[in-house]
Amino acid sequence: MNTELTTPDTTPDTAFHCGYIAIVGRPNVGKSTLMNVLIGAKVSITSRKAQTTRHRITGIQTRDDAQFIYVDTPGFQTRHANALNKTLNKTVTGSLISSDVILFLVEAGTFGPADQQVIDLLPSDVPVILVINKSDRVKDKAALMPFAQKVAALHNFAAIVPVSAKLRFQTDALEREIRTRLPENPPVFGPDDITDRSEKFLAAEIVREKVFRLLGDELPYTSTVLIEQFEQEGDLRRVFAAILVERDTHKSMIIGNKGARLKDISTQSRLDMEKLFGGPVYLEIWVKVKSGWADNEAGLRAYGYE
Repeated sequence: MNTELTTPDTTPDTAFHCGYIAIVGRPNVGKSTLMNVLIGAKVSITSRKAQTTRHRITGIQTRDDAQFIYVDTPGFQTRHANALNKTLNKTVTGSLISSDVILFLVEAGTFGPADQQVIDLLPSDVPVILVINKSDRVKDKAALMPFAQKVAALHNFAAIVPVSAKLRFQTDALEREIRTRLPENPPVFGPDDITDRSEKFLAAEIVREKVFRLLGDELPYTSTVLIEQFEQEGDLRRVFAAILVERDTHKSMIIGNKGARLKDISTQSRLDMEKLFGGPVYLEIWVKVKSGWADNEAGLRAYGYE
């Protein structure tokens, strides 16, 4: 090791940097919330239910000197080796390989076998930043350092940043750490782009979020949303969506007493769409029974899973 003192390079970095940043971790560590905060808009849905994120969602933040292309991935699945989980895990591993920087999220004070399995996937030739999320929940702040050291010993991390995505604590510091590791490249997307996903896709995700938020663990994870029609007339968007469930009992749960729950889902979905799309939305939602769609690759492809 060279122990000679060197003068640090203080030359300002005026080059433009751009690259892809994969956000990975076990389910429910706050990956989607963090990405939404980093880009300043809600493009990835959130809920307490595991497997809320099922697709590779790209969020874009463009600064004067850099473009950050965040990739929110599904939580890596270690249980139930079915077709859907295998597809989700394939999405995670593919994102790791194709990224310029990786954010590995863990929950402050909590590290288990599921976290270790994600660490085992981390490539050695891509800079990985350890992001300790929900650090505000740790009552004994002195315990945070030994926890960070314990996790840091498991991989050669480029940096360690404690954050609270929900409270936006230290997210600016995290962005600075990412920027220094992005390659010098011109921007890939326009300065006003916030995602590469279509409004039709985002509309389906918004409805799915409300379904999971309002029903929680009552509804099987295989329930999904299909946009059957998406039209735009000036600023008005007309959205016709179908919530697909496995059984008639699930359909009754979503509809609720005299349609009350479905009305709540529709109202909350419409308000979120209007905020994201910046204009009025006419929304109609039906509930349909369609079982077995997630049991095979053909069914998964039919509903946008790659």
